[in-house]
Order: sequence, then structure tokens, then C-alpha cells
Amino acid sequence: MPSRKKYIILDTETTGTGENDKVIQLGYIVLGAPEIEVHNEFCSCDTEINFGAMEVHGITPDMIEGKPTCQETTAYKRLQELNTNENYMIIHNAPFDLGMLEKEGFKTQMKVIDTLRVAKHVLPDEEAHRLQYFRYKMDLYKEEDKEADALGIVVKAHDAIGDVLILKLFLSKLKDIVSAEFPGQNPVEKMVDLTATPILVKTFRFGKHKGKALEEVAREDAGYLRWMLSSMDNLDDDMRYSINHVLGA
Repeated sequence: MPSRKKYIILDTETTGTGENDKVIQLGYIVLGAPEIEVHNEFCSCDTEINFGAMEVHGITPDMIEGKPTCQETTAYKRLQELNTNENYMIIHNAPFDLGMLEKEGFKTQMKVIDTLRVAKHVLPDEEAHRLQYFRYKMDLYKEEDKEADALGIVVKAHDAIGDVLILKLFLSKLKDIVSAEFPGQNPVEKMVDLTATPILVKTFRFGKHKGKALEEVAREDAGYLRWMLSSMDNLDDDMRYSINHVLGA
């Protein structure tokens, strides 16, 4: 009998966002089995939690003192068991969490759905694409208590398992939006596809051309766009793709 596909909705909290920062909370739920699995563990590490991170997630050094390292947690070991190419990993801003997990020796073999990238594709005109923004914009907060009670989860913003619950609710809304925009296509597979598809940025959100359309800047100041391509090492992949697109057009 073939095994059932499983859907892992995951979030981490970390000591910070830098190269040397580490995972200090691993939270995820597993859908697709007869019963939903809930995993949520704090982890110790040899990196101090910076105060900016503490301000966001509220995890203090005493909360992780004496805890197992990430790799030693039951949550991490179970995640390794689930790490096959028939399963799906669902994260909001996947590169960050997957990058943090790679430092712990975890390299995903699962199909990845980055709900942040999918949202940018299908909801391009939103003023923000943060999970907490959608929590309120889509009235997810009105549903979360009932969902949390059913799963035995306590919801608070920027807590790994709390964010996972919000992400579960957001995923359901996003799936409906994708289904409507791409009728006849499997919405889950389409979200995997959109995750891997470059986003065409239409408007500058920074710099001297802030608020202008990229196509307009390509007509009026193409030299500036070429300078960006050649000189800005930190230019993100989507902006690089979009500049090349408008210059080519």
C-alpha cells in the first residue's frame, strides 16, 4: 500500500538572523496522516540570543538553558524521518528557515512551498506580505482560537508553533486564491511551481526611483538599471530578474 503524502507546516525561532545564528525553537505540524502531529521544542545552542531577536520572539536564555540541542530534539529527529521527496515542506519565507536548519545538518528533500513567494505572485498589490499582516487582513485571528484549542496550541505572535497555526489558516486561504487564478491546475503543485518561479517586480520600493514603474525607469534611465546589475552585490534575485526582463523588453 503506498504511503500517504504528508504536509509539514514549519517555523523556527532563532538567536538572530546572521550567519552565526542558530535555531532555538523548532515548531511544526504534520498533516496527511489520520491524526495531526504537533511538534514544538526549545533548543539550546552555543550562540547568545541577541536582544533584537529576543524583542521579537520573547525567548530568553533561561528558557533554553539545559534544553537539548536542535539535532537532539525529538522534533528534529522526526523531521529527518519525514524528509522524503513525496512530502511537502510549507514555510513562510522558506530560505531563512531552511538556511537555519541546514546549519543543523538538515537538507530538505521535500517539495517546498514558500507561502511568502506564492503570496507575492498572486497578491502582488498588497502593501505587505508578512504573515502577521495576513493574520489581520484575512481575519485569520478570528479563527485561530478554535483551531488552537483543537490542536492544543497556544497562539502568540512570533512564536514558532503559534506562527505555524496562523500559517495553516493562511495556507487554506492561499490555496483558494491559487485555485481561482489557475483553474484546472492542482493548487498544491502550482504553489510548488510558483515557489520556484521568479517574481516580476513592477514598481521600485526604494532608492531615487521609489514609486516608479520599472518599465518607466527602463525607458528614462536604463543606465541606472544597468549600474544596479553590475554594482549592487546585494540585489535580490527577483529584482535582478525583473531588471533584466524590462531591459530585454
